[in-house]
Amino acid sequence: MSMSDYFVHESSYVDEGAEVGKGTKIWHFSHIMPGSKIGERCSFGQNCCVSPGVVIGSNVKVQNNVSIYEGTTIEDDVFLGPSCVLTNVTNPRSQVVRRSLYEETLLRRGCSIGANATIICGITIGRYAFVAAGAVVAKDVPDYALMVGVPARQQGWMSRHGHRLSQPDTAGVMICPESNLRYQVTNAVLCCLDLDEDAPLPEELAAGQKTYDEFKG
Repeated sequence: MSMSDYFVHESSYVDEGAEVGKGTKIWHFSHIMPGSKIGERCSFGQNCCVSPGVVIGSNVKVQNNVSIYEGTTIEDDVFLGPSCVLTNVTNPRSQVVRRSLYEETLLRRGCSIGANATIICGITIGRYAFVAAGAVVAKDVPDYALMVGVPARQQGWMSRHGHRLSQPDTAGVMICPESNLRYQVTNAVLCCLDLDEDAPLPEELAAGQKTYDEFKG
């Protein structure tokens, strides 16, 4: 991929051997290291670092001050909030070299990690899960789960549009107030009844029309 196919601010570095997809934008004071792979249409804010071996999908939004360390895989449509923290060694010691022992962390499609949240390595964040600002997550997170606090605990379910789902109706169905997509829990797993989790949003649902507070009513 030619550098003309993506944007890199003059203050940032993309090392030889890094792969960056078409339409991706890398803003001020960031460093994309060799051996990392970034998909199409991603956005990296100021002061971001992507380490060797990291794999990032397409349409991933990384806000300011985020370092993505070796061992991390990020699927499509993930949001990383400002100054959130990703790790790759559970028990780091300066005196003990563990470069060959980095633990793997997987952020699955569409999940959101809030500002200043910390993701302890070696876990999976499920599809469309929502980690609240400042939370500390140390265990696997189910699809669509809302995780809050230190340590983070599940406090409900979030829709694909980022709204907390209300109590289910008599049929066990919950409806997103923004998209009207229906959700249901089966065997402790939440699924969307109207749209496959791997399908892109229809165009008419891919642009917000109201603020979050407007939906709170």
